[in-house]
Amino acid sequence: MQRTTTDFLPRVAVDPLKRLCDIFAAFLLLVFFAPVLLLTALLIKLESPGPALFRQTRGGLNGRPFTIYKLRSMRCEENGPNVVQAQRGDDRITRIGKLIRMASVDELPQLLNVLKGDMSLVGPRPHAQAHDDYYGALIPSYSQRFQARPGLTGLAQIRGLRGATGDVDEMSQRVEADLDYIDNWTLLSDMRIMLLTVPHLLLAENAY
Repeated sequence: MQRTTTDFLPRVAVDPLKRLCDIFAAFLLLVFFAPVLLLTALLIKLESPGPALFRQTRGGLNGRPFTIYKLRSMRCEENGPNVVQAQRGDDRITRIGKLIRMASVDELPQLLNVLKGDMSLVGPRPHAQAHDDYYGALIPSYSQRFQARPGLTGLAQIRGLRGATGDVDEMSQRVEADLDYIDNWTLLSDMRIMLLTVPHLLLAENAY
């Protein structure tokens, strides 16, 4: 469902230099990681039946739905009104899936979403539409996170707020970080978040 949060979008959503940096960096990263993506896709196909690329509907800028791309890390694909978040020890996750989720390699195809304009390198992480509907009804400020393009990484992630959300309080903290990012966005803050993302990925305990 489309959600128009405001008629006036903040700078983070319309700044042309941010968009230019997204296109340039996403193209270079896709070229750099192409061998990793191809090898991982082959291993996924060899381990379990199904496509190597996972597609799911997510909420984007102004709540407009878009199709997100990920490397498939689970034996089933969920995309509808009932989407169950992956949990620690989830038996739906394959062996290859566990490895690529820990290193966030499964997220690399979203560089294509960045090139298409669905996403940015930095912004609020997009959630499944079922989760948008659920938490949007419980958290009054939730829809305000749609004032920016969703990102591969964001302020919430470097604050340790990644992975499954166990309750509304945890999601509220993530939303608070997302709105903090939107309200105080600069290109320098994007650079800082990207630089801090790598060590947070390596040290995160809630990645599985």
